[in-house]
Amino acid sequence: MGNVQIAEAMTAARNYLAAHPDEARYRDSAATAVVEDGLRIRVTGPDGATVVTDMVTGVGGGGSAPSPGWLFRAAYASCVATLIAMRAAEQGIELTGLEVDVDSESDDRGILGIAEEVPAGPASMRVTVRVGPGVSEAARDIVEWGLRHCPVDDAVRRAIPVELEVRTA
Repeated sequence: MGNVQIAEAMTAARNYLAAHPDEARYRDSAATAVVEDGLRIRVTGPDGATVVTDMVTGVGGGGSAPSPGWLFRAAYASCVATLIAMRAAEQGIELTGLEVDVDSESDDRGILGIAEEVPAGPASMRVTVRVGPGVSEAARDIVEWGLRHCPVDDAVRRAIPVELEVRTA
């Protein structure tokens, strides 16, 4: 889909939701994780999408697939890049060479339960955005808009309630 089509789709979605605000909020589809073997996990969605994760051998995994933590960073980078591209299309700006890196700093004592005061998740995260040549100074505004509207960035920055249900067979 080109920039014009992306901009038109965004306008149509905004207009529709402005006219039907009751349809703007919904429960997202579930990702269902099933253990395949050891720490190798297959995650599926209702549309048939599938992703496989595995942990490194140092913690008992087979190292056969990306870890859940890497997929989280990948989702973050992809989401930021998507929102930047959406905003650029809406502004009529052709982005060349857009790249988004997301890395984090972690302490394995948290995930392994060695020190309860150490968080299991990342201690910090870094988002690096590179925009290719020929893009005006407006690129910074587009990048900042993309980050502010990225749902994954929002979930990282804002404490969101998590409800736990445990069911037994």
